[in-house]
Amino acid sequence: MCLILFAWRAHPDYPLIVAANRDEFHARPAQAGSFWRDRPGILAGRDLVGGGTWLGVSRSGKFAALTNYREMAERRADAPSRGVLASRYLENGRSASAYISELQRVAGAYSGFNLLAADGKELWWTSNRDNGPRRLDAGLYGLSNHLLETPWPKVLRGKERLREAIDSAVTPDVLLAFLADTTVASDADLPDTGLALARERLLSAARIVSPGYGTRCSTALIFDRAGRVRYAERSYDAGGAEGDTVRMEFQLRRAWDSA
Repeated sequence: MCLILFAWRAHPDYPLIVAANRDEFHARPAQAGSFWRDRPGILAGRDLVGGGTWLGVSRSGKFAALTNYREMAERRADAPSRGVLASRYLENGRSASAYISELQRVAGAYSGFNLLAADGKELWWTSNRDNGPRRLDAGLYGLSNHLLETPWPKVLRGKERLREAIDSAVTPDVLLAFLADTTVASDADLPDTGLALARERLLSAARIVSPGYGTRCSTALIFDRAGRVRYAERSYDAGGAEGDTVRMEFQLRRAWDSA
């Protein structure tokens, strides 16, 4: 997952609104969003190599999402899959704060990551490339392949689009529409992450279109105060053509706190 835009307690009717794009190599096999057969309480896409997920929600009222941290250092061959950090949280009984606290002891074993974890009461962010976890206050946030709120062009532009959406009518289709933006940033606004200029330019779009690596799917997730969840995931092929859109609505076992 390479772009996550989210509104936490920033709308009177929806405690959490999420719009996210997953960028990955097209050759890496994955399962589209669904309730997992072996863990039927989890709704998420699934990485069929590592077994974890990049974004998901549980019937018990948990939310988790993950991005990789972009760094030029060679990835450790023995590092475990980062996607299991999200799926383990979704399947266990720990609160968001307890899970994030426990994770700090083993976070160094993984390649660079960002993890979001919510349980209806709190929303936490942590990264093993920062000084420590943060319990997030109400507001609008953006996360890509650096630290939370790093002002990359796609993050700034995406937050503005999310703000426009919550000021009017929030629907999964509205969120999916702005996630489909393929506009690249001007060279003057590009971050310098050690990549060649052409690569930085390509990766600056909210939705990346490239034959080998690009945006595989867009996900919209809306939680309401009554505990109802609306989920939509739209897939894209290696040429950038729109594929199937998975849509689901379901009731959490308990409503999220409204305050």
